[in-house]
Amino acid sequence: MNARGNGSGKTYRSGRKTKRALGQGAPEKGAPEEAVLGEGASEGRWAYAAAGAAVGLAAWAGARATGPSDAWYKTLNKPDWQPPTWAFPVVWTPLYASIAWSAGHALNRSRGRERAALAAGFGVNLAVNAAWTWLFFGRRSPASGVGGALLLDASNLALIRRVARSDPKAAAALGPYAGWCGFATVLSASIARRNR
Repeated sequence: MNARGNGSGKTYRSGRKTKRALGQGAPEKGAPEEAVLGEGASEGRWAYAAAGAAVGLAAWAGARATGPSDAWYKTLNKPDWQPPTWAFPVVWTPLYASIAWSAGHALNRSRGRERAALAAGFGVNLAVNAAWTWLFFGRRSPASGVGGALLLDASNLALIRRVARSDPKAAAALGPYAGWCGFATVLSASIARRNR
């Protein structure tokens, strides 16, 4: 591949802009995304916006099945160590924000098939996330909720592994989400056992 200039002081390879202008060297490690993306910064912001919209849609879809304030849920026999009702939105709000940030960060650092695979991985995970609420609350079935929670745990682990290959920082941001979902699985199993 031959490098060529266009008179603007920027170097191009096979029609794609490199990450550095002539004479400036490679961007420093840890440089802001705008410095790495250059004129593609708007594309970087688009990835975060799309990730935020997808996460918001999943949260909205799951919330339609209601939650811990649901009258049916209040009748269930639950363990003493279940968090109070107010804790759920307090915990989920930053977790959803971390998922959106992780997705935007990872998508900005990938291209082509890798980017498409990451987007699909996040999409599947968010769909399973929303489905869990419908399995547990929508069907009013703690046992179905356990099955959905296990699927979500498996999806979380697969997503973290995939993201870690290209963006360890974004993968680490998913850790609290996976941890909370693991806790929710144990809680769901305890509720299912107590309400057979």
